Amino acid sequence: MVVTKQATSTVGRDGAILAVTEGWSNGLALVDPSEGGVGVIARIEVGIAPWAVAVHEPSGRAYVSTAEGLAVVDLDGRARIALVPFLDQAERFEYGEERPGGTGVVVTPDGLTVYVGVSREGRESSVEVFDTSSGVFVRSLDVGLRPFDVQISPSGHEVYTIDHDSFTVHTIRLADHEVVRAVVAPYGVEGGLLSHQKPHYAAVSADGRLYMPYQGKGLVIFDPATQEYETREMTGDTHQHGVGLTVDGRLLVVGVGAVGGATCGPSLTIRDLANDRETVLPLEKGHENVIEWLSPADGRSKAIMMGGSTSRGPWDGLTIVDLETLERYEVEVAGRPQMGVLLAGTSVAPSS
Repeated sequence: MVVTKQATSTVGRDGAILAVTEGWSNGLALVDPSEGGVGVIARIEVGIAPWAVAVHEPSGRAYVSTAEGLAVVDLDGRARIALVPFLDQAERFEYGEERPGGTGVVVTPDGLTVYVGVSREGRESSVEVFDTSSGVFVRSLDVGLRPFDVQISPSGHEVYTIDHDSFTVHTIRLADHEVVRAVVAPYGVEGGLLSHQKPHYAAVSADGRLYMPYQGKGLVIFDPATQEYETREMTGDTHQHGVGLTVDGRLLVVGVGAVGGATCGPSLTIRDLANDRETVLPLEKGHENVIEWLSPADGRSKAIMMGGSTSRGPWDGLTIVDLETLERYEVEVAGRPQMGVLLAGTSVAPSS
């Protein structure tokens, strides 16, 4: 069991706590994202190069994909209670976006099963199936190359992999684990591994469609029911990575800068999906992912962006943007924070 200690506060100033992976360290940080708050409340050592985190609130468990296995975390006790090696374990453990090991991760609504992407050297990747009751991996399913992101449908009946280097999305139907492959390449596959016009992350809407930005140039809307997609114009002209949805129907997209033909710097794109109008907010720093935060203090919608960009300009912190005023501030988090999730109802007890 790995337990850590940190600040004197046990809750965020606004009652919010963000669990965020430290992509270039070995920790899961619990962070107060409020302006003027304490910042990092606690830190849990989970394993080398953590990528993503999924939380099952009723059980108080978090599941973190790392280079060396799947970490199981007790959020109430602030402790890692298991680090389970993958079925297809890497021969060495490294940092960075091209490292082998765990990538995207989701947990089913009932908390019984975790699906984690595993990047494998020299061949296409897999999704490994983890049974939470027995604490072991029970199955491996072949998908595409480097699944940056793994998402789950609103119904909890399907899992999707966003395969960065194979220009693909794989749909896994959980009833029988049938895997369906779709090529999603609105600008072609020329350049292969060296291309930048590839998918990175997806946001899943309430109607089950996947939204994936490409280079601040086009927004792919993928329908898993038909395995077809359409592409709509975007205006950011920046290499885009993370994407999130707000409760009122806006899409948030972070851009890291002028990469692969894109000419503009880092930015946050705020897109109204009802009319496709965009606001592009230039930023001084790059970010990897973004989620919405409805601040309990003022009820305002804010974007939390993680500074651990896997592409350009990673840094040790978060940027929080008010989506109405566009005012922003930063919160320091070490280890290049990469992906995060807000803990809506988890009780976080004092460190032991």
